[in-house]
Amino acid sequence: MQSRRSFVTQLAATAAASTFAAPFIRASSTSSAPNAKPGPVIGSGAHTYECVHDWLVPPAGLVWGDTHGLCQDREGFIYVAHTVHASSKRPEAVVVFDPAGRFVRAFGAEFRAGAHGLDIRTEAGTELLYHCDTARSRVVKTSLTGDVLWTHGYPDEDPAYAGAPINFVPTNVAFAPNGDFFVGDGYGSHHMLKFSARGEFLREISTPGQNDGEINNPHGQWVDTRGPEPVLIIADRGNRRLQTFSLDGQHLRTIKDESRLRMPCNFDIRGDLIVCPDLDSQVCLLDRNYAVVAQLGDGLAGNGPVGSRRKQTRAEFTPGQFICPHDAIFLQNGDILVAEWLPIGRLTLLRKV
Repeated sequence: MQSRRSFVTQLAATAAASTFAAPFIRASSTSSAPNAKPGPVIGSGAHTYECVHDWLVPPAGLVWGDTHGLCQDREGFIYVAHTVHASSKRPEAVVVFDPAGRFVRAFGAEFRAGAHGLDIRTEAGTELLYHCDTARSRVVKTSLTGDVLWTHGYPDEDPAYAGAPINFVPTNVAFAPNGDFFVGDGYGSHHMLKFSARGEFLREISTPGQNDGEINNPHGQWVDTRGPEPVLIIADRGNRRLQTFSLDGQHLRTIKDESRLRMPCNFDIRGDLIVCPDLDSQVCLLDRNYAVVAQLGDGLAGNGPVGSRRKQTRAEFTPGQFICPHDAIFLQNGDILVAEWLPIGRLTLLRKV
């Protein structure tokens, strides 16, 4: 199978970046999404959802590449980061939809081929986006319309990177309550780095390996603030487990359940639940103790080894099953939106029943 990294590298080599700016459009959230067709019902009990595949579709001329990153702003607008398909006539890698699923605008041609992690936070009252660009190996902070405000590339401030150059390919960002943030070098050399609110390198949180407190492909992370002290959760995907740390890097727990939590990618939290997209054909819901309470759309039996069915056509996808979930978020109304690592992209709405 073609590796995750080689696919991004190939696409980066073949894609040409250009610039496109679309006007900001404020849209109503009251009408139905144009493509909200009924779908199969998955899950059970309190975790039952209608599965609406391809709920978000790109505008004419823009063709999904791998749909990688998701976030939603306080006004309900949804942001999708994708790599842009080689056949696309438009280059924008960040596509914005209103809360009803209608296209609003697009930007970010410079992220074409490398758009991966996408996170949002408020700084001095203004919401900003943090992009992890795997093609250019950098973290970029922008406005909600794409104006670049800060960029950080190779972290040579970190002694682990300061000597002989090693790979650095950041995959996701997570935010601490005091403004510090964490960058996972998920596709590079597998370190977890901590930066100050001003973007200054502070320390390493974890280093590569397989033992407790060590990580392999830290693909996504999140700061869980629901307890007495904030906790950093890391999707230690290469080791097929979760790990938790204090915000200064003390290892707290290792959570491993290969039969139900196989290749965790990232997190989002709403109340008592964590949604965790799992590259191995499912979306998991976790409780406050990080135990799996639901496996949604599990397509493991039909999909075989991870990534082996990525190149199917849409007609070949099995309704109600996932292939390679890469990111997932709770929407403001409690529904779940899932982005999959597929060359033709797929955005699935899990509508709470």
